[in-house]
Amino acid sequence: MAIKQERMNQIILKEVTQIIQFELKDPNVGFVTITDVHVTNDFSYATVYVSFLGKEERNAAGLKALNRSKGFIRSTLAKRLTIRKTPEIIFKLDKSLEQGKRIENLIQSIHKD
Repeated sequence: MAIKQERMNQIILKEVTQIIQFELKDPNVGFVTITDVHVTNDFSYATVYVSFLGKEERNAAGLKALNRSKGFIRSTLAKRLTIRKTPEIIFKLDKSLEQGKRIENLIQSIHKD
């Protein structure tokens, strides 16, 4: 991955985190953590991976609230970035924490036997 693309990933991660935390007023979002951002090579799309604190139904409600607020987040991000075209934001649920927890439980169950 190019250095410019890596930097843009980190800048978008930082800015979107601040926008959601301090400026987004939707109570349905809840406690969200942005785990990673991947920008395409032409900077037209940014996939933002998120995880929510809580149960499984909390994930769906939080993701739906983020998708409703996508326009506000993108317009606020456009004011903060110094690039010509702001990438379209795609929110995806990050399942890596759940998979890691499941693997850890399997390993612990093997060691108990």
